[in-house]
This record gives sequence, structure tokens and C-alpha cells, in this order.
Amino acid sequence: MKPRSDWDRTMDRGFIWLTRIFAFAVAVILIWITVQVAIKAWPAITEFGFSFITSTNWDPVRNQYGALPQLYGTIASSAIALLIAVPVGIGVALFLSEDYLPPRIQVVIVFLVELLAAIPSVVYGLWGIFVLIPLLKVVGNWLNASLGWLPIFSTPLRGPGLLPAALVLAIMVLPTIAALSRDALISLPPDLRQASVGLGATRWETILKVLLPSAFSGIVGAVMLALGRALGETMAVTMLIGNSNNISPSILAPSNTIASLLANQFAEASGLQVAALMYAALILFVLTLLVNILAQILIERVQRI
Repeated sequence: MKPRSDWDRTMDRGFIWLTRIFAFAVAVILIWITVQVAIKAWPAITEFGFSFITSTNWDPVRNQYGALPQLYGTIASSAIALLIAVPVGIGVALFLSEDYLPPRIQVVIVFLVELLAAIPSVVYGLWGIFVLIPLLKVVGNWLNASLGWLPIFSTPLRGPGLLPAALVLAIMVLPTIAALSRDALISLPPDLRQASVGLGATRWETILKVLLPSAFSGIVGAVMLALGRALGETMAVTMLIGNSNNISPSILAPSNTIASLLANQFAEASGLQVAALMYAALILFVLTLLVNILAQILIERVQRI
């Protein structure tokens, strides 16, 4: 083997320092954004304190602000979206990572799945208004008439609501989950599959007991990225969720999210309302950070098993 020259070592050290600077730059930018948002939100933090999270009153005329309905809508819409998108996305990833299809057809389907991520959110919003909501009205009103004694179907679907927004969110995050989970599955060493089959495991036993656990960290990473997009998605959700500041247990009722609140009111806000909106943005940031920390803890615990 040819010995490495001084130039090669210098280039290696330079590359290490360059990537180290980039990594620290990302952390600095993140901290800087957080500090700036916190400074802008400080008047609302000192005025309302923790009651901002527990209050349901958002009244710009009286300068009374509480973000509980928006916080509930953000968590509920994202949770429903993930409940739909995670099993479908992992199923698509498994289907595309196994040899169920000829390679040429598989490449086309992978391209189409990834293409879903390139559609602008406003197009999803328009599709939801003109196509999805009319279809969901039939289903939603049937659920209300048949299962209205259940709190989650206690209201009819009159138009925009939590369910249409969550369904569109599920479609929007589906390519993220499917593409990244497929990458995690196809990057596994082929020895894993061969060893499992060699020990007598069936195809499904190999998938469920070997491949999925081995790719668990990658799949969780894909789900967390999808959750991050669902929590912060603005345009499509604003067009479909109804922007109601009331909390209802029904998934057919209008709701609101923090991102929609910011999109609707920030352009015309002034004074304490700006601080309240920045306070809401800070809560959304903390919520996303907590979700990512919990996901990292979960991955580390699973990897120890």
C-alpha cells in the first residue's frame, strides 16, 4: 500500500475541521433562532406565564391569549396523520424492498412515491377542499348518524375539520416514511436474511423478527421526520382544518393548529399579539424538540436489547 503523503494528511485534517465547523454552525443557528423567538415572546411569557398553555381564550380585542385549542389541534391532527401514515408507509417500504416486483416496475413506483413529497402543500389544500371534503362528508355524516354516541363522531362534518386536515397530512408525510424506511431496509446486510432463512425461518418470520427490528432505528427516524413535518405544516392544514378556537373531542369538528394560527394572524398582528404568537411558536419548537429527544431515547433503549 502506498504511504499517505503530508498533503493527504493535511487534506484529511482540513476536511475534519470543515465538517466540524458545519456541525457547530447548525447548532449555533438553532440556538440563535430559539433565543430570538424567546426574546420576541418574552412580553407574553411575563404577562400570561404557564396559563397561556392551559387557557382557551384567544381574544386580540381584549389582549387575552391562550393556546390550548391550537396545541390540542396540533397534537391531534399529527397523531391521527401518523396513525394512518405509519402502517401504510412501512407496508409500502416492505413491498418495495422485497422482490415482489420486477426491478423496472419497482423503480417507477419508488419514483412515484417520492414524487408525492414534491407536490406543493397548497395543491394538497386545494385537492382537499374540492375532492376530499365532499367525499368525507358522506362518510362523516354516516359515522355521526350511526356512531354519534361516540365522542369522536359526536358532530357532523360540515366542511373543513380535523379529519380532512389529518388525512391530507397523512398523505403528505407518507413519502417521507416510505422512502426512508425503504432505505433503512435495503441497507441491511444480506447476511441477515440468509442467516434467518438458513435457520429455517419463513419469509414473514424473517421480515417481522429480523429485518424490521434491525431497521428499527431508521424507521423511527423516518417517523420522527414525518412527525416534524406534520407538526409544522401550515398551508394545507390552514385551508382544511376550519381554524376554530374551540376544543371538541369529535374528529369531524373544525379545529386549529399553532402553525395555522401563525399563518392566519401574524401579518395583521401588533403589540402583545405578536408576542403571544411568538410564544405559541416557541411552544411548537419545544414540542418538536421533546418528540425528537424521546425518539432518540427510544432508539438507544431498543439498540441495547
